[in-house]
Amino acid sequence: MKAKDFHLETVKESPAEAEIPSHKLLIRAGMIRKMGSGIYVFSPLGMRVLQKIISVVRKNMEGIGALELLTPMVQPADYWKKTNRWESMGQELLRLKDRHGRDFVLQPTSEEIFVEIAKVELKSWRKLPKVLFQIQTKFRDERRPRFGLLRAREFLMKDAYSFDIDEKSAHETYEKVFSAYQTIFTTLGLKFATVLADSGNIGGTKSHEFHVISETGEDELGFCVESDFAANIELIPIKEKNVVSKRLEKMTPQSLKDTPDVRTCEEVAKFFEINIENVLKSILIVGQSKGVDKYVMLLLRGDRRLNELKVDKLKIFQTGWRFASVEEVRNCLGVEPGFIGPQLSNEEVQVIADFEVLGMQNFIIGANKDNKHFTGTNWDRDIEIPSKKADLRFAVEGDSSPDNKGKLLIKRGIEVGHTFFLGTKYSKKMDAFFSDENGKMLPFEMGCYGIGVSRIMAAAVEQNNDSYGIIWPSKIAPFSIVLCPIQYYLNSDVRTVTEDLYLKLKKNLFDVVLDDRNERVGIMLADWELVGVPVRVLISPRLVKQNEVEVLHRREMSQNLVDINGLIPYLKNHL
Repeated sequence: MKAKDFHLETVKESPAEAEIPSHKLLIRAGMIRKMGSGIYVFSPLGMRVLQKIISVVRKNMEGIGALELLTPMVQPADYWKKTNRWESMGQELLRLKDRHGRDFVLQPTSEEIFVEIAKVELKSWRKLPKVLFQIQTKFRDERRPRFGLLRAREFLMKDAYSFDIDEKSAHETYEKVFSAYQTIFTTLGLKFATVLADSGNIGGTKSHEFHVISETGEDELGFCVESDFAANIELIPIKEKNVVSKRLEKMTPQSLKDTPDVRTCEEVAKFFEINIENVLKSILIVGQSKGVDKYVMLLLRGDRRLNELKVDKLKIFQTGWRFASVEEVRNCLGVEPGFIGPQLSNEEVQVIADFEVLGMQNFIIGANKDNKHFTGTNWDRDIEIPSKKADLRFAVEGDSSPDNKGKLLIKRGIEVGHTFFLGTKYSKKMDAFFSDENGKMLPFEMGCYGIGVSRIMAAAVEQNNDSYGIIWPSKIAPFSIVLCPIQYYLNSDVRTVTEDLYLKLKKNLFDVVLDDRNERVGIMLADWELVGVPVRVLISPRLVKQNEVEVLHRREMSQNLVDINGLIPYLKNHL
């Protein structure tokens, strides 16, 4: 490939809305262009990266016997209504009508369509097991698209679905795909972690996430360095026996204090000049129980975050729950949010305390009066110990690992893959059955497996960049080698050597690009450092006279002088 025949259009400045390295660098390197909120064009350069990722994914899926097909991006709503996801997926599911008024969706995933395919085409046990996959554009109507490709509305995804005769066989298939995923991410040159995860609205009984480790990741992951425990922190339980209570020698008197417009735990701690862990956080939530609104107050330490997934699993209400509005707080407790606390006059409000708060002493609570807080509060003496206690918070670094083998270490990650063991959830809902060897009709045991193909592109940049630009892992770089000749059009010796090397590199199957754009040297070199090609070969009049070229390895930014005749063997050993 010659750069003059290619399309290379770099940009000096990052767009104002770009917050993270991958968003900035992919646009500056000319690999993507924004066309709308969360919608991007992949340039020819970006497509080279994308196609290399796809190639690795496809090769490893086919390596375990998976069969590729392609489903429509626009899907009839009837299939989604059968699984109730037409209603349950909320506003992320883009619904549309055709000219005849029929309902359709733009697919965010494809469980329903794949189950329908299996229902029609895999009717006998003799055709099982099967793993079917596709690499297809998806659409999720994100409320707030951001971070470029990491939270786009339209994205490229590999989704796969397995169909087995029984649970044992389905678990074996799950492990086979799981192993293929590990090979895929290793081959792509990513530093990744596999963690236990929640199944979300996909459902199922077992789930794992694959995360590229990065400080810009939106997910927090918990690891135990003394064992192999790893999980998304939303799934990590805090056992009551592992909660350490800090007992003081003396209880101070409870006192009502004026706290004008001091509402948050942070503001309270600052106002009283105390540590935030001595402030009690009170959260009022509401849900339906026997057809009427039921209010529940949740108590946490001031420096802890409420884990909404753990609240879901308590099944406090018959339906879902939400945070009480300002008006609902006022009607229920007679006070503005920010001043509520567990000393309640409304006995209909149930109080649930996080395990940790029961070990607090001399703490501060909202007084259930506007602009007032109680200091020096203690359990039993000032307020009753709540009858119900539960694990309500997110795990933090230093918490005991659930396997009791050490302490938790917290890292951030970017999710690039997810596997789900679905069981018969979708097959039963869609009446998808096969005939076993005795003629009995049974539902398929299923698994679901996703890889964010376009997301990998951004995640790789988050993990591989420096002040000059992108540093692509060699397996997915748009080109492996760039030839950068100085005075290409002015010096016949430079041109002859460059053309000769270019042809030899191509003959030896190197993925090489020759920069023949006639740009200034500084611009040429800066462009390729930004684009992130692993190896740059500089050819100059001075070097040609010495029968040498300068080889720069992009990751280390190290330079070596190499004999022209020895360049091919050198590159074979270093790429």
